[in-house]
Amino acid sequence: MKYSARLILALTALFFLISSTVYAADNSPVLSRIQKSGKLVLGTSGTMPLMSEKTMTGEVIGFDIDMANALAESMGVELVTKVLPFAELIPALESGKVDVVLSNMTMTVERNMRVAFVGPYFVSGKCLITKEEAMAKADEPADLKEADLTMAVVSGTTSESFVKELLPELKRIPVADADEGTDLVASGKAKAMLTDFPICLSVMKRYPDSGFQSVVSLLTYEPIGIALPANDPLFVNLAENFLLRTENVGVNTALTVKWFGNAKLTAIE
Repeated sequence: MKYSARLILALTALFFLISSTVYAADNSPVLSRIQKSGKLVLGTSGTMPLMSEKTMTGEVIGFDIDMANALAESMGVELVTKVLPFAELIPALESGKVDVVLSNMTMTVERNMRVAFVGPYFVSGKCLITKEEAMAKADEPADLKEADLTMAVVSGTTSESFVKELLPELKRIPVADADEGTDLVASGKAKAMLTDFPICLSVMKRYPDSGFQSVVSLLTYEPIGIALPANDPLFVNLAENFLLRTENVGVNTALTVKWFGNAKLTAIE
């Protein structure tokens, strides 16, 4: 099924028609702050292609940004986007520098001990970008256990934790973002980059003649969620109902097709 831009707009319009203006209670500190300022401040990395990425013109686009815009419009406020390094997003949420985080962020127990999560609104999985044919055939973590392998991983992500905990004998190369990791694989300085499905899909689309191969198997379950401050249950409840509504009126499906087309978690053609 294909979704045109017109249909996406129609679905989004329907979503907004059945949404209502938020009137925050006095005991809802974050919602009260958002309502008073008229702005919802989004924290995102801008380095997660297809989910949250910065264009050459400086605009931040992606699945996450579309979802954040829908949330802001449903609340009747303006979206303000702050681009921060991935590792700084949770601290920014805790300090009140941002009101919400959408940045291809996996809902983990460790993160959930610090902030609230709603979702998942998207389910991803780990995959590899490599030029090594043997690695491209890996189905299990055990298939990657070779001492001479070097693996690029974005710092502060579940990919880094995955390699650290399950593949400790590999040489990890922490990188700032997926572009840096892709360059290391292209130059041969890293045998592979471990990352998430959306980023693998983006790399394969952007560099079709690079010789890259991708292993898109569900090596892990990656539930992607919206991170929210821990001190505002009403805001969490609003976000839960927001996601329920987007799912039921077709906004999630429309955005998935818009950004990922017909690609599946099990294959990139």
